[in-house]
Amino acid sequence: MTSRTTRTERRSAHAAGRPDGAAAVVVGGGLAGTTTALALADAGLSVTLLESRPRLGGLAFSFRRPSPAGELTVDNGQHVYLRCCTAYQWFLRRIDGARLAPLQGKLDVPVLDPGHREGLRLGRIRRTRLPVPLHLAASLATYPHLSPAERVRAGRAALALKGLDPMDPALDGVDFATWLRAQRQSPRAVEALWDLVGVATLNATADEASLGLAAMVFKTGLLSEPGAADIGWAHVPLGELHDTLARAALDKAGVRVEPRTRATSVTRDPDGRWSVTTESGPHGGGRLDADAVVLAVPQREAHGLLPEGALDDPGRLLRIGTAPILNLHVVYDRPVLRKPFFAAIGSPVQWVFDRTESSGLSRHPDAAGSQYLAVSQSAAHDDIDRPVAELRSRYLPELRRLLPAARGAAVRDFFVTRERTATFAPTPGVGRLRPHAATNAPGLWLAGAWTATGWPATMESAVRSGLRAADAALSHLGRPYENPLPALREEIPKEAA
Repeated sequence: MTSRTTRTERRSAHAAGRPDGAAAVVVGGGLAGTTTALALADAGLSVTLLESRPRLGGLAFSFRRPSPAGELTVDNGQHVYLRCCTAYQWFLRRIDGARLAPLQGKLDVPVLDPGHREGLRLGRIRRTRLPVPLHLAASLATYPHLSPAERVRAGRAALALKGLDPMDPALDGVDFATWLRAQRQSPRAVEALWDLVGVATLNATADEASLGLAAMVFKTGLLSEPGAADIGWAHVPLGELHDTLARAALDKAGVRVEPRTRATSVTRDPDGRWSVTTESGPHGGGRLDADAVVLAVPQREAHGLLPEGALDDPGRLLRIGTAPILNLHVVYDRPVLRKPFFAAIGSPVQWVFDRTESSGLSRHPDAAGSQYLAVSQSAAHDDIDRPVAELRSRYLPELRRLLPAARGAAVRDFFVTRERTATFAPTPGVGRLRPHAATNAPGLWLAGAWTATGWPATMESAVRSGLRAADAALSHLGRPYENPLPALREEIPKEAA
């Protein structure tokens, strides 16, 4: 008997600790996979979670980096969520991390325009406690980056947008820019308002974004409840949430986490159970047997693991495009930004966040009052492959234009993180390509922000997909389970229930 066989037997026996021996394998340790594993374990299944990386968290992670100002804990990208992201808030509570990623009391976004004829101009997008749509009326009426006529037309467009049904298949085939032009939105209004929000949430400009997804973002975030768009973000490194706390929650739930373990094939046995073959890992891989398997990996990886016949058209997964996000990290020798973040228009710079505290920089004795800013650039097709030196010469002057205090500050460090396939591309027609949780193969499900959640590629979409996959799997297995988000169950298509 080989050591691999012994390992396989131990893995297959994991289910013996449960009363009915029901076992599940979740492939992928990002937010979707972690959510699925927690939900399945909470319902009493024995769960094994496979992750090819040495850490959990998928594309929302942290790493350590030496810096002239002291060692930093760096997030690969700036991730935020909104108050309307109820699934991600459930996830934070489930891993005991909600206190570490608080929400604003009220939406307040400083918007800087360095190209105004009178010099740098500050505007704000903020809400009041008035009911929708009056909660944004005062902000829009005084928004200095639009003319009075543009403000009126923007208000009318918002009301028209509120009347759209994001789930209408016809909206999926139209780009957002075409609809905005029909609403008489000027190029300036698109830049200073619609793309300001849309690029950050959709990872695409209006001309490259599905109207259905854009309508979902604006209706849910800005036009559903007064506080729906209040912004939250991690005040600690993302790795502390999505890896450290998530792993502790998984361990407590009894989930077996197998890092550095890649699934190489998924097959259905003659008896109807599933087998997942793995490689690498601390014990050299082997085989896991399960009653349910959830593939919570990117669409191309899922395509490679799907058994024949699992989807009617598996090739559609390969037709779901990807979109990049670029992050520029700048450490100044002194404070140059007083607010936690700001957005910019009339500049290549999009959003800038102060990461001094969360990175640990403020606690280094050599930091000497330094400040660490993260510049988040979504839909960064033009910049994603530029050399670091070129990015430095392009963006540091822009930061000096936007932040007067940076003009006399020295740059202690500048580096770049690139996610070339950060999200799926929300292009017109993508809705027809995104699969539901259920496949044609009983006992096999899909999860991931790219599946048919109705949301763009966000942390919210990832968590929702995990809850949907778990709900569908437990229903198939006849296991009682109370979905933590009742409204989510109502959204599950019949074929996935």
